[in-house]
Amino acid sequence: MRRTIYKAMNDNGKTGLLNAPLPFVNDPEGEYVPDSLPMVVDAHVHLFPDFLFTPVWQWFEKFGWPIRYQLSSEDVVKFLLSHGIGHIVALQYSHKAGLARELNAYMANICRTYPQVTGMATVYPGEKDAVEILEQAFQNGLGGVKLHGHVQCFDMDDRSMHEIYEVCSAYRRPLIMHVGREPKSPAYPCDPYELYRADKLELVLKEYPQLNVCVPHLGADEFEPYRRMLEKYDNLWLDTTMVLAEYLPMDFFPDLAKFRIDRIMFGTDFPNLPYAWDREIKRLARQNLAPDALAKVLGRNAVEFYKISCEET
Repeated sequence: MRRTIYKAMNDNGKTGLLNAPLPFVNDPEGEYVPDSLPMVVDAHVHLFPDFLFTPVWQWFEKFGWPIRYQLSSEDVVKFLLSHGIGHIVALQYSHKAGLARELNAYMANICRTYPQVTGMATVYPGEKDAVEILEQAFQNGLGGVKLHGHVQCFDMDDRSMHEIYEVCSAYRRPLIMHVGREPKSPAYPCDPYELYRADKLELVLKEYPQLNVCVPHLGADEFEPYRRMLEKYDNLWLDTTMVLAEYLPMDFFPDLAKFRIDRIMFGTDFPNLPYAWDREIKRLARQNLAPDALAKVLGRNAVEFYKISCEET
């Protein structure tokens, strides 16, 4: 079944990995990060107000997978910290214009309450006063910007996107963009196979060398193009989110030892998971990585990328 779904996705570009719903997994979860591991920074955690988390989970139940951890934002933070995660990078995205200011204020308040959280701002590309919205978010302590192409359906070369690149470059804030083609779903309002390819992002990296960009999910499904791009561009990072968990219906799983290891960050997508919170940590620990490389992936690369103070961890 896995091989069939993945081949169909690549042959016709119609179905994608979210040929849903995918199954719930009742795998055992650990009580704490293993003592043998170095500091862990989860660089891909989602925090939303309850009025948004609920419809997000409803969407996943229908078009993605069952959500195992339906927790409020504050409970998400408490859960991860109590289980040994040293620092959290919190992501959000606005699905329509006019919502970003409220979301950014919400995230800034969480960061003030929990110094172990580095929060990202959001904006809806093309909305009025987008630059001013982000400037205000940076002034309120948010550490970068998260955009989700599959949800927001932006063209990476649109003028509205260049405004975002410019303000992030000027303020030296990183930009996290879900612009890999997967996980694709027919339920998204646009086709990511048409809008998002590695070569399109490469044009952005070339034009904005001061802009640090992270692409989640190791750039799925264009793993090899993104691996090569890491060798060419010092302003590109990837995170591992869900790809190494051996859950998504793929018959190929990237070997991190072949990637530029100082540009890979660990992330989970918590709490929007159908399996145990530490599933990817366990599998990452089994990867063929030297101890120093594992320490970089699990935490040190994220500390560098997000400029996390060691006093905050």
